[in-house]
Amino acid sequence: MKRIRSTLILVTVFSIAMGFMESAIVIYLREILYPEGFAFPLKAMPADLSLTECLREVATIVMLLAIGFMAGKSFSQRFAWFIYAFAIWDIFFYVFLKILINWPVSVMTWDLLFLIPVIWTGPIITPVIVSVTMILLSMVILYFSGKEVFSRILIYEWILIISGALGIFISFIWDFSKYISRYYSIRELFMKLQDQSVMQTIMSYSPAKFNWGFFTAGELILLIAIFLYYLRLRKKSG
Repeated sequence: MKRIRSTLILVTVFSIAMGFMESAIVIYLREILYPEGFAFPLKAMPADLSLTECLREVATIVMLLAIGFMAGKSFSQRFAWFIYAFAIWDIFFYVFLKILINWPVSVMTWDLLFLIPVIWTGPIITPVIVSVTMILLSMVILYFSGKEVFSRILIYEWILIISGALGIFISFIWDFSKYISRYYSIRELFMKLQDQSVMQTIMSYSPAKFNWGFFTAGELILLIAIFLYYLRLRKKSG
């Protein structure tokens, strides 16, 4: 348990620092593309900047996975450290944006969350809720690992976790997917991604309605999975 506590401090500090780096990059991008303040619809990025941004997102995930791999000893521990680092990074990204540029205006402000494989959007409260849920799951795993309880996540628990995550993922891409499907099929979208007309259509997108149904269902499934996992490990620990 002592090792987990010391690792927790190091991973937290690292993740907060990553959150600051992320917020700094976003501030620079907004200064370049949105000097009057960020708002939808999106503004067109130069092709090289768009590619760099997508690769940066991939690199961020790789860095967080690396933290999980280095901090944990078993697969479940590595998964726990990964989602914990991800959650702290994401929360403090918004904390630093609020401190540095006083954005967002409220927790219901829409944000561009991710770009791969399509645009993810949602009110800022939604990724924060997901991050808190990730911290909860990671703490359950690490708590029982510290008590030397075999903390492997079973198949049915993985099915619940993946199903919940899928529901949340659908909620994040729902609005953009609904918008873009009026103009292109999925195949046409990816086949013609370099086409100027496609990019203009994408950049004309403004969020309209968040799918709270999928998001709430996904969150409930995740919480059920965490609760069942906790009960099972508590019973094993005696």
